[in-house]
Amino acid sequence: MDIDIRRITELAVQKKEILNQIELEYEKVIVGQKSVYKYLMMGLLTGGHILIEGLPGLAKTLSISTLAKILDLDFNRIQFTPDMLPADIRGTLIYNQGTGNFEVKQGPVFTNFVLADEINRAPAKVQAALLEAMQEKTITIGDNTYQLPDPFLVMATQNPIEQEGTYPLPEAQMDRFLLKIIAHYPTRAEEKRIISRMGGLHIPEPKKVISKEQVLDLQNFVKQIYADEKIMEYIVNLVYATRDPEAVQIKSEYIRAGASPRASLAFLKAAKAEAFFDGRAYVIPEDIKGVAHEVLRHRVLISFEAEAEGLTSDSLIDQILQRVEIP
Repeated sequence: MDIDIRRITELAVQKKEILNQIELEYEKVIVGQKSVYKYLMMGLLTGGHILIEGLPGLAKTLSISTLAKILDLDFNRIQFTPDMLPADIRGTLIYNQGTGNFEVKQGPVFTNFVLADEINRAPAKVQAALLEAMQEKTITIGDNTYQLPDPFLVMATQNPIEQEGTYPLPEAQMDRFLLKIIAHYPTRAEEKRIISRMGGLHIPEPKKVISKEQVLDLQNFVKQIYADEKIMEYIVNLVYATRDPEAVQIKSEYIRAGASPRASLAFLKAAKAEAFFDGRAYVIPEDIKGVAHEVLRHRVLISFEAEAEGLTSDSLIDQILQRVEIP
């Protein structure tokens, strides 16, 4: 195993140079929002999907479209609205009078990067169509099932303030997102740089850094990163603490539902990517802690009692991290 670790470490250091180049191009366009970049890359490298919560105007759309250009990937934005139909996402069959046959018109989900903007504005049937794409990476139109392009990533956005006329995402769909991240306002210094950069005559354009094939190669590399048995046990202990909070001195009535086994898999995938970002070929406990909030915040459902006492899923995750023994 030591020989493998050395070999993979050498590869990690080499391949991290590619990540550095990607980040440099990204920062030519985007000011701040480093966490959005990091977790988008994490989702891409692990084959997962990202749910991002933030107010309008925080460069969410610009972030993913910029990354698509840098990685030479296709990108489509879907604005979710209450009058949408599933066909607006997956496509439909159109009758061709010339041939007398029905032909498939593929929807905007047939791409590498999908921005599902304000996902909670669409009704259940539309969300179910997107759910099939996210989980199976296939789309069914008529009697046929079509494979989506590889790589495939959905970044869905939610506005945390304006909830009128929205459809809350069902727990089953929330669970399909690898991570949930929060986009914050820029600092004063960052905002000054934004208006200086974007308010002039020449708006910066990112350059392509790698190809689609190289992206797939990075995905395969991340899977090779080593996680020890003790790391696996730490992950399971954290996830079980959300299901049995009394075991870590948290009132059971605070948590309506804990995390599913998908959370354990998300922990492992995200922690491997976190190790890669650090140029390592093995996972350490700090990698697990570093992604805990993003992995668990949408999977730990808190009760009204917890809310009444000013608790949030993030504050309960903090308590779990403090009380679960680190290997």
